[in-house]
Amino acid sequence: MLRHVPAVSDPRVLVDAATRDDAAVFQVAPDRALVATVDFFTPIVDDPEAFGRIAAANALSDIYAMGARPLFALNLVAWPRDPDVLPLLGPVLAGAAALAREAGCLVLGGHSIDDPEPKFGMMVIGEARPEDIITNAGAQPGDRLVLTKPLGTGILATALKRDLLTESDLAEAVRWMTTLNAGGAEAMREVAAHVHAATDVTGFGLLGHLHSLLEASDVAATITADVPTMGGVYRAIVQGAVPGGTTRNLASAGAWTAFPDTLGDARRIVLADAQTSGGLLIAVGAEGLAILEGALASRNVPAHVIGSVHAGPPGHITVSESP
Repeated sequence: MLRHVPAVSDPRVLVDAATRDDAAVFQVAPDRALVATVDFFTPIVDDPEAFGRIAAANALSDIYAMGARPLFALNLVAWPRDPDVLPLLGPVLAGAAALAREAGCLVLGGHSIDDPEPKFGMMVIGEARPEDIITNAGAQPGDRLVLTKPLGTGILATALKRDLLTESDLAEAVRWMTTLNAGGAEAMREVAAHVHAATDVTGFGLLGHLHSLLEASDVAATITADVPTMGGVYRAIVQGAVPGGTTRNLASAGAWTAFPDTLGDARRIVLADAQTSGGLLIAVGAEGLAILEGALASRNVPAHVIGSVHAGPPGHITVSESP
């Protein structure tokens, strides 16, 4: 879709669709820029309140990935008038509002349409000083790649639809999807001198979002296949709970990812799994890695070092079986 967005030439536009970054950035004053993003999707859990919280956290994540702070949000609602389904909208909106309050983000309204398939999300506006914006285009050779949440939400959501998910695995997935990336953004701002690029891991999976970061930065990377995953993910894969988006991601990744021949299908699938409200993926200078890890730990945010950046074909990823 982004290839159809017209190119923009305006000195106030600091980030647009050209680098496939997480949000648009528009400078409104010498010391202030607005950061704007939008996201919505169909329900991925049965609990409407949890769905609202997940959708809000997912939309807010793009603001945090840019190192910004959220200001306000507008709800995006596509919902059927079916009397059996319409009452569920209230808990969805309540869940989203609660999560937004946790983020210090005001919900000021929104727009709704009648739609036979429920969908919900948010448009979010944030702010940052122009010099504090973290894009996906600054990674440098020697940088370490840090991931702040485990993978597997796409697979687990599919397992839920097929009644293959245990209550404990569902609870873990919901907990991660409703965890804000605010702490990660705060940590990045604290050690800004060492953080060169960042993105969040959502619908295109770890491989897809890393590829965009590397391509925008004109570098390549090597990562381990030994990435953190949520409970029940590999069991769900064995049971066939692989979403179509994940399958498409993996097929696309073949053009710019080198897998070891001995790496099994399940581990490849995890690397391409389409995430909802995933973690931040941060490129940090080697000299600042321990400082970033400390800043994340002080905010109870995990820091999984999954690889490193190096010179090579822009966007190319080499996967190693072990760290």
